[in-house]
Amino acid sequence: MDMKKSKNSIGIIDADLISEPKTVHAFPNLACMKLSNYHKHMGDNVKHLLSYKNLDRYDTVYISKVFINSKIPEVNIFFEVPILLKPNVIYGGTGFFFDKAEPLPDDIEHCKPDYDFYNEWVEIEKGRKLKRVRFEYYTDYSIGFMTRGCFRKCLFCVNKRYNKVFFHSHLSEFFDETKRAISLWDDNILGYSKWKDVFDELIDTGKPFEFKQGMDIRLMTKEKAKCITNCKYKGDYIFAFDNIEDKNIIIEKIKLWRDYVNPKRRTKLYVFCGFDKNNLYDESFWKQDIENMFERIKILMQFGCVPYIMRYNECIGPYKDVYQTAKTWCNFVPSYMKKSFRMYCIGQGKAGRNPEINSMKKIEKLYPDIAKKYFDLRREDIILNKDWI
Repeated sequence: MDMKKSKNSIGIIDADLISEPKTVHAFPNLACMKLSNYHKHMGDNVKHLLSYKNLDRYDTVYISKVFINSKIPEVNIFFEVPILLKPNVIYGGTGFFFDKAEPLPDDIEHCKPDYDFYNEWVEIEKGRKLKRVRFEYYTDYSIGFMTRGCFRKCLFCVNKRYNKVFFHSHLSEFFDETKRAISLWDDNILGYSKWKDVFDELIDTGKPFEFKQGMDIRLMTKEKAKCITNCKYKGDYIFAFDNIEDKNIIIEKIKLWRDYVNPKRRTKLYVFCGFDKNNLYDESFWKQDIENMFERIKILMQFGCVPYIMRYNECIGPYKDVYQTAKTWCNFVPSYMKKSFRMYCIGQGKAGRNPEINSMKKIEKLYPDIAKKYFDLRREDIILNKDWI
C-alpha cells in the first residue's frame, strides 16, 4: 500500500465495546479494524481508546458503533463540549444512522483489517478470567465480506441500500493464514449468482468457515445444499425464519435441506419477533406476534431444528418478559432440546426465578388458546424423524 506518510495521532473508539452497562460483545467492529490498518499504513500513530477521556490529545478520533442502544456520553467532567460535536471527532456506523449509515471510503473499505487492534482489550478481558470463547472472534478469525447487498429489503433490516447481491472482495483481501477459521458476514450469500465461486475460494484455504449473518434458506437448492454440507463448515448451519408468511416455503426448503445435512449437525434458524411493520404495537399485534413466534418454534421442533430468538430493539412493550423467557428457553439449547416451554418455566420457578413462571402465567391468563396450543410441546414428542434427535 503506497501512501504518503503523515504522522498524525489517531484515536479509534469501538463504542459498543465501552457502552454501559459493561458487557462482552461477541464480535469486533470491522470498521475500526480497517481504519486502524489504513492509518498505520499512512504512517499515523494509532491508539485503540477504551474510554472517552482526553480526546483532544488526538488529531482525529473515530467513533463507530453497530448497535443503536450503545450509549455515547454527552456531558461529563472530562469534556467541555459534547463528544460528537468535537471538531476532531468523526463518527459513523449503523448504531448512529441505521440503514442510512454511509459506507467507508473504498480505500479504507478494501483495506485489510488490523487483527492486532483489540490486543490490549483482550488482555484486559483475560484478566477478568473470562473463558477464551467469549472473545475468540477478536483473536482467532479472519473476518470480512466477499459479497454485499440483499434484494429482500426487509423493513426491520439495516441493509436496504441495494437491490441485489454483488461481489465485494476476494478472500485474500482479509484472509490471515495464522487465524484458525474464517467468519463471513455477507448479507445474503445464497442470493449471489456466483455463490459457488465464493465457496470454492473458501474451500481452497483448508480452513473451517462460517456465514455468521445466516443464510437465506428460501433460496436453497439441491446444488447449494450439497455444497454447503460437504465443505469444511464451522459450527451450526444458520438460516432465518423471520416471517410466518414464509411458512410454506421455509418448510419446503427445510425438507430439501434435511435430505443432505448430517442429522447430528445442528441447524439453527433465527426467529425474529417483536417488530410491527405498521408501527402500531397495539394489543392485537402483541397477541399475533407471540402466537407467530410459538408457531415458528413448533415448526422448527418438528424438523429437528433449533430456533434462536431475535428480539427487535429488545421488544420494549408490555410483553418484554414473555419474549425474554422464550429467548432464554430456546437460545440455551439444552433446555429447548429436552423441555417444553411450560416445563422450563416451572423449573425456573422452583429454582427461585419468578420472571419466567410469571410470564408464562400472564399468557395463560390473557391468551389461554396460545398456552393450550404451544406451551406443552416438546421437541422429542413432535419431531417428524427420530433420527434428527
